[in-house]
Amino acid sequence: METTRPGRPRAFDAEVALDKAMTVFWRQGYDSASLVDLTEAMGISRKSMYAAFGSKEQLFHRALQRYGEGPGAYIERALLENTALEVATTFLTGAVQATTSPEHPPGCLGVQGALVAGEDGRAVRDTLTDWRMTGQLRLAQRFQQATEAGDLPADADAGLIARYLMTVANGVAVQAAGGAGREELQSVADIAMRNWPPA
Repeated sequence: METTRPGRPRAFDAEVALDKAMTVFWRQGYDSASLVDLTEAMGISRKSMYAAFGSKEQLFHRALQRYGEGPGAYIERALLENTALEVATTFLTGAVQATTSPEHPPGCLGVQGALVAGEDGRAVRDTLTDWRMTGQLRLAQRFQQATEAGDLPADADAGLIARYLMTVANGVAVQAAGGAGREELQSVADIAMRNWPPA
């Protein structure tokens, strides 16, 4: 009786390859990251990339998810803090550390990934807008809970506070990409927290 041969195992580590792709997108942005750049960094052929990850856009989505679970996970850590002040402080400090880490390109994949994307990159721009907005909404929900619990003043605008923090964090990412260092950007985050609503 004829037996079915098992499929050939992949000759590469998909998780490592995804990390490499994330770095390319992070450093170059979506449009500027060519398939040659991506496959060379990942150490695989274009055929293997398509088979494992789908199109370039699908690969970017996977890379963004990877970023959110790794270098960009500071928002998840921040949301677990006990007080609204600790949430905000952890969020901004995490943004500074993630965007200035020597282990990764400077800046933030979620901010820079499609800043210069052309018409073909509209879907990616929309994805990143949604990604940033989701983070902002989650902060707003957390601050609304803090308002209801008396941890923030009753008249505090949770949505505005969340937008303020996200605006500062995005600015930190742009500054980091432009060469600003961790110490000076942490000073910016510290100054931003001086506007925190008094209890």
